[in-house]
Amino acid sequence: MVDLSNSSTMSIPAMEISRSPLLPMAPADANATESKNTTDVLDLWRLKKEIPAPFVWPQQDTHPSSTTKELDVPVVDVGSALRDAAGMRHAASQVASACASHGFFQVTGHGVDPALARAALDGAADFFRLPLATKQRARRVPGTVIGYASAHVDRFAAKLPWKETLSFGHHHHHHHDGAGGGNSHLVEDYFTSNLGGSFKHLGEVYQKYCEAMEEVSLAIMEVLGVSLGLGRGYYRDFFADGSSIMRCNYYPSCPEPERTLGTGPHCDPTALTILLQDGAVDGLQVLVDGAWRSVRPKPGELVVNIGDTFMALSNGRYKSCLHRAVVHREQERRSLAYFLCPRHDRLVRPPPSPSPAPAPRLYPDFTWADLMRFTQRHYRADTRTLDAFARWLGPQSCSDPPSTNGPAKAQEIV
Repeated sequence: MVDLSNSSTMSIPAMEISRSPLLPMAPADANATESKNTTDVLDLWRLKKEIPAPFVWPQQDTHPSSTTKELDVPVVDVGSALRDAAGMRHAASQVASACASHGFFQVTGHGVDPALARAALDGAADFFRLPLATKQRARRVPGTVIGYASAHVDRFAAKLPWKETLSFGHHHHHHHDGAGGGNSHLVEDYFTSNLGGSFKHLGEVYQKYCEAMEEVSLAIMEVLGVSLGLGRGYYRDFFADGSSIMRCNYYPSCPEPERTLGTGPHCDPTALTILLQDGAVDGLQVLVDGAWRSVRPKPGELVVNIGDTFMALSNGRYKSCLHRAVVHREQERRSLAYFLCPRHDRLVRPPPSPSPAPAPRLYPDFTWADLMRFTQRHYRADTRTLDAFARWLGPQSCSDPPSTNGPAKAQEIV
């Protein structure tokens, strides 16, 4: 059961989650047709000696990480923050310190049912073991963020990530008037409509998991609001009617992990990322003070990081930070990422600065729909995502001109 505030504002009904398999493990269809590119890429997971050229990354991106030190991130008790003022003050101080430097912290006291988290991770493991023909039923349509993708071959021809992903949308239920809204079965319907009725149970698991992540993300927004002096409700209300993205990641073992990456260096364009890592296999690394630092999996903790959208909302006070995922020679790795997004047409702009000396605006006004369109159709990762986006929007998009000396960032995940 999810109960972040120790009240009864949100709960998950008694779970009826079988352990494994969650999915129908159908045999491969010998008559199924598959795209040549995707078939070639999936065959790479079986390679034993070397990786093909499209998966080779520049050495500056993949320099050895065998001696990578662990990043010292605060562990924030969100449950305590929502229960009493002292807990909130402590949590707000922790996230303010982290977000002003690298934007990463870990969360406990979130109330997410361990059985639900385990079922969601097991479901991802089972999905990625399915025959390609089955997974291709949900293949991503180019220009969108939703669907199954293998190594992003539908988008890129070089610097391919060594991974498979499955992404789907989630409409928030928490509206300003306190009433539920949207399609309460959106995730479940996605699985049954794209993969078939036998996937209904997996859809139910992810529907519940997304609802739990929504509650956690809005609770974190309360802490962020307090940390910026805006109060508990400011950012919670901003995202209450949003539409977020859920992504399941699978990183197979790799014959040459030192030459490729599971995910290249990037900043998330979304507002907030909540990551659940599976087991003891590490992979997430953050660039801090010119060195890569690992964020290792810890039982019961969720990894949280700020994205570019929230950096713009805070007018640059809080930072989105470069991070990447590395792969291993002998071990596979799975993770679940929930990307908090505002409503597509909501204007993203920071609150007015107090007089008499308002801080200059660093970024123009924009909508999440515009930023998502830009990152999907016009722009691949480089070092100045928000600056390039501001130029793409044009100066008429905001009364304040965009900064020409913005922070150096890259962007890949969406």
